[in-house]
Amino acid sequence: MVNKRVDLTPVQIEHLKSLVTGLVSTNETVLDQHGRDESAIPPVRPSAVVMPQNTEEVAKVLAYCNAEKIPVVAFGAGSSLEGHVLPLFGGISLDLTAMNKIIEVRADDLIVRVQPGVHRIALNEKLASSGLFFSVDPGADATLGGMASTGASGTTTVRYGSMRENVMALEAVLSDGTVVRTGSRARKDSAGYDLTRLLVGSEGTLAVITELTLRVFGIPEAMSGAYCTFDRLSDGVAAATLLVKQGLPIARCEFLDGLSVKAINAYQGTSLTESPTLFLEFHGSKKSITDQADEAGEIFREYGASDFTWTADEGERRKLWQARHNAYPAVLATQVGATALTTDSAVPLSRLPEAVEYAQQVFDDQPFSWSVLGHVADGNFHALLMFDPNDEKAYLAAKAASTKLTTRVIELGGTCTGEHGIGLGKRDSLVNQVGTETIELMRSVKNTFDPGNILNPGKILFPKESA
Repeated sequence: MVNKRVDLTPVQIEHLKSLVTGLVSTNETVLDQHGRDESAIPPVRPSAVVMPQNTEEVAKVLAYCNAEKIPVVAFGAGSSLEGHVLPLFGGISLDLTAMNKIIEVRADDLIVRVQPGVHRIALNEKLASSGLFFSVDPGADATLGGMASTGASGTTTVRYGSMRENVMALEAVLSDGTVVRTGSRARKDSAGYDLTRLLVGSEGTLAVITELTLRVFGIPEAMSGAYCTFDRLSDGVAAATLLVKQGLPIARCEFLDGLSVKAINAYQGTSLTESPTLFLEFHGSKKSITDQADEAGEIFREYGASDFTWTADEGERRKLWQARHNAYPAVLATQVGATALTTDSAVPLSRLPEAVEYAQQVFDDQPFSWSVLGHVADGNFHALLMFDPNDEKAYLAAKAASTKLTTRVIELGGTCTGEHGIGLGKRDSLVNQVGTETIELMRSVKNTFDPGNILNPGKILFPKESA
């Protein structure tokens, strides 16, 4: 049972080299690259990085590591925000980026099969020639394996669903090297336990994903983008929730506070009004997107919106959404050398205005700067709490403020994480949200899949002795 750091011996490293045709590296730069993600959590180096080329090699590596009690942390793009890929107990970082084949596009079935190292943008570039697209858009150009492992979602979830809804089947390798397959290519499947959804969002703690079958969609006939501003962020949030309640088929509905918009203007050279802003996107026929934009505009004006503007021009629409996707680096750029602790609260739609107002109250007068943005149409919002990574006082204040917000969000019937997962950063909050009985049930599932605790140990669940 892995419960302490493991550093590989030269003999073990040489044996791993015999199992894969790809690289096995102990280079310090490579170790550093695989010992960090986009979170504020301090980096942790693996003992080695192993880069398999196919499922067979993954199986061989896991069987060996299981026998030798070597921790294994699957690695993709390293874009996670909760310390998912940090090798807390050393061992190896299993870099799956060389497994990057788009295996099959079944356009008639609206299905694609991919290896885990395929990046989201590369997949959509390939699908475009077939008139298709993969809908899940977390902003970052993450790998599909990483997105499945964290249960990612993003800006289009309100219309198309998250990874949990769009992964139809998986191939995965268990800790002992056994290869299993879950799900099917059918649009409906009621065959036994839903192991696909169990593995999606399991953060590499139960198995290593080596192939995904994904649901894709036809590119809409027409798309339009829109934005409007409000005097108060809570008014924009309330307007957006009404939009959803009335059943308007929006594809995206995002909000940013004034500080975020100001940061985007400085970062991207745009001239957006620096007030709380809603960004929207509509998909459908040319007539329907016009009707949807007109109806949305009427609702927003009832809540005091100004500057409601929409466009069906493809270039302008892309420019608008690039601004939204640049929000995270733009906000970070406002404070040189800063890092960000990112919250990931999600609440029932009816409680969203209250939750956002509470967040603002908690963060005011704190020793760190902050901004709020999020996916308002599905009740998910993020606060970016920025601080000097060398300022322990500011970091502790950010952690305390984040915990206070999360506690209130759970009281409102929400969750500590809408899309970023648990990792290291939200283990305490998970216990608070689901209770100790459910944690023990999760632990029993973990023990069944991975009795030696070699797969991403310390993530989601505290080590047993610290629970």
